[in-house]
Amino acid sequence: MTIIKDIYALLSGMWITWKHLFRRPLTVQYPEEKRTPYPRYRARIVLTRDPDGGERCVACQLCSAACPVDCISMQSAEEENGRRSAAWFRINFGRCIFCGLCAEACPTLAIQMTPDFEICKRDIMDLLYEKEDLLIDGCGKSSTYNFYCHAGIGVTQLRGSGVEEKPPVDVRGLLP
Repeated sequence: MTIIKDIYALLSGMWITWKHLFRRPLTVQYPEEKRTPYPRYRARIVLTRDPDGGERCVACQLCSAACPVDCISMQSAEEENGRRSAAWFRINFGRCIFCGLCAEACPTLAIQMTPDFEICKRDIMDLLYEKEDLLIDGCGKSSTYNFYCHAGIGVTQLRGSGVEEKPPVDVRGLLP
C-alpha cells in the first residue's frame, strides 16, 4: 500500500512540474514596470501631522518600547503652548524589520506605514532617518483624527478646569 502512495506522490509531483514547464514566465522589468503592493503592505515608516498642521508625535516612547529590534529612539520636549513633542526622532532603517508594531502602539496615529519599499542605499548611515526626513505634510490614513481634541485635555485650559472635571489631587496629601 505504501508503494502505491509513493508512486502517486511521485507522479503528482511530476505532473505539476510538467504542467508548469510550458507556461510563459511572468517577468516584471523592475525599474520600468513597478508592481502595485497589496493594500495592507507595510514598508516605509512616516510621521504624520494633525489636521491643524501640528506634529502628532507626543514622544510617549511607546513605539520604541514596542520595537523588537530597538531601531527607534527619541527625546521628548515641551512646546510653548504646553504640547509635548519630540525634540528629535530617529529610526534606523538598517535594523528595522518593518513589522508594524510601532504603528500599532502609537496612540496618536503619528507613526504610519506607507507602501514605499524603495529605500535601499549604498551607505548604511544613509538609512538613519531623522525627524525631518520622516515628517510628511499630510495626515496620512486618518485625516480627521486629532489627539489633543480626543484626549480630554485641552491645550488652552488648565487641568481640572473643564466641565465636570475634578482638580488634580496632591498625591503627597494621600500618604499616611
